[in-house]
Amino acid sequence: MILESIDAKTWEKIWGGIGLVGQGAFTARFLVQWLASERKRETVMPVAFWWFSLTGGLITLTYVIHLGSLSLTLGQSMGLVVYIRNLMLVSKAKRRAAKQQRRAEVLAQATARPHRVDAPEGTATAA
Repeated sequence: MILESIDAKTWEKIWGGIGLVGQGAFTARFLVQWLASERKRETVMPVAFWWFSLTGGLITLTYVIHLGSLSLTLGQSMGLVVYIRNLMLVSKAKRRAAKQQRRAEVLAQATARPHRVDAPEGTATAA
């Protein structure tokens, strides 16, 4: 198999690359947040921030597990809980907003008066 033919030095380079990719994804979240805030001229936390956090955190967690560092593994693991929870809250807020929008539309339809262009047949019109 191809993986068995890779020597230890090459594996360390591969793992180093995995660590760099994880850090790159993790760092990209700050760029996303900064650009979104600058665009709105106020502090904004876009959903992409949490996705980059989760992606970078997972890749970095994989790397630190490979390193065998308990303290780094625990540190990365705790962050993942926060990122997943924030994504859950974002999803719940979107569902709640969609439900409120549907209710508003139903209410608007129920309270709308019918609009007649012509008088119904058999009724006299004032001249």
